[in-house]
Amino acid sequence: MKYIKIMLVLIFLTAGTLAAQQPEDKEAKVTQLMSKALAENPGKEVLVITVEYAPGGTDPIHRHNAQAFVYVLEGTIVMQVKGGKEVTLTPGETFYEGPDDVHIVGRNASSTKPAKFVVFLIKEKGAPVLIPVK
Repeated sequence: MKYIKIMLVLIFLTAGTLAAQQPEDKEAKVTQLMSKALAENPGKEVLVITVEYAPGGTDPIHRHNAQAFVYVLEGTIVMQVKGGKEVTLTPGETFYEGPDDVHIVGRNASSTKPAKFVVFLIKEKGAPVLIPVK
């Protein structure tokens, strides 16, 4: 009986550990690093953010209404804008989105490793960072 109790405890602990390792939220984590008004371009600002994708993480279809410059820090990401080719990016590689681009693919290429990239946005001061597109 004691052996069965120990086995049950081990099974529950193992199941809990495996469940804790599975990401519950596949949405990207966005962290603002800085925002700076552009004195020489009234009404414009630069916003610098990092985006972290959990393993298997994705972005919804969206646009930025800004110029967005992406630089991959770690992991592998897949990006595509409407009318463009899907590209796979690794650390040190870059991607550009224009103000009229619709970002139709944004995801972590790995289902086991996280990915992280930095985005420099030139946009209207106070405008939202991301605009969902249906």
